[in-house]
Amino acid sequence: MKYENTCRAVFLERINRFTARAELDGKTETVHVKNTGRLRELLIPGSEVWLARSDNPARKTRYDLIAVRKQDGVLYNIDSQAANTVALEWLRRQDWDEIRPEYRYGASRVDFFMRKGDRKALMEVKGCTLERDGTGFFPDAPTERGVKHLRELARAAEEGYQAILAFVIQMDGVSEVRPNRDTDPAFADAMEEAVRRGVRIRFLTCHAEPDSLTVTTGDD
Repeated sequence: MKYENTCRAVFLERINRFTARAELDGKTETVHVKNTGRLRELLIPGSEVWLARSDNPARKTRYDLIAVRKQDGVLYNIDSQAANTVALEWLRRQDWDEIRPEYRYGASRVDFFMRKGDRKALMEVKGCTLERDGTGFFPDAPTERGVKHLRELARAAEEGYQAILAFVIQMDGVSEVRPNRDTDPAFADAMEEAVRRGVRIRFLTCHAEPDSLTVTTGDD
């Protein structure tokens, strides 16, 4: 995926889950944070961040905060919407006859339904922005919604679907994501149970640039 109208800025502070302040061209700008996770190890005052300008005149903020460079020099895409976008780009390179986003299954909407002949699959996508010692972890904040999705996938696997939990890794240098038990033990338990019941885990590694995010591996 590609962003338009990106620019470099310096992170100043996070105001709340949705907004932050950044210094752009010597001025303080209030920006929209496109990720409601904690991001404590990334959004550090003084860090280099990248913004994408919106042309929507009705918005309260002119910019979205989409990427941040960590102290070790690695660039992290933090746009939570980017995970589904690049996952769809990847799915379109696979040999599916049909792909349907936002598919209604049970009491949830699963990110993608796929079909190849008589084979049917459901895939839920999670973006990973938390890294420790070269390993990704998810989530970085408790997620009841994520637990619900895992239970739905497990039920789908038992009903004959190919059920997939795909982690989009939104930084370079990481190839595996583990459940973040310290932060959300319920998600870790649900993920382990889902795997036992037939859910397949996929890791979609990515290359992040200030104006793009691209899946680099994960093709069947």
